[in-house]
Amino acid sequence: MEKRQNEMDVPAILDESSELTLSELCRACGLPAEHVLALVEEGVIEPLGSVAHWRFSGICVRRVRRVYTLERDLGVNLAGAALAIELLEEIERLQARLRRLESRDE
Repeated sequence: MEKRQNEMDVPAILDESSELTLSELCRACGLPAEHVLALVEEGVIEPLGSVAHWRFSGICVRRVRRVYTLERDLGVNLAGAALAIELLEEIERLQARLRRLESRDE
């Protein structure tokens, strides 16, 4: 899979403690600010701080990219993509919990 040029401008390792501006988030995801703002309105991502100084956690990059993939590849609308992201993340949490429980039993 080929990286888009704008994805290379952002550090490869982002976590919850990483913070990005709206501009950096847009560059990292290859999306216009209007699209990212729609994701904020839908509740897919939550900015930190006041509107004039929004910051986004590194986790937002992953969420935005996943939503974009659902929209682009599967034709899912924004509300459907938001729900799908919540469900996918819940599955990941449950799988991690199951792995922890299974490793305790070994």
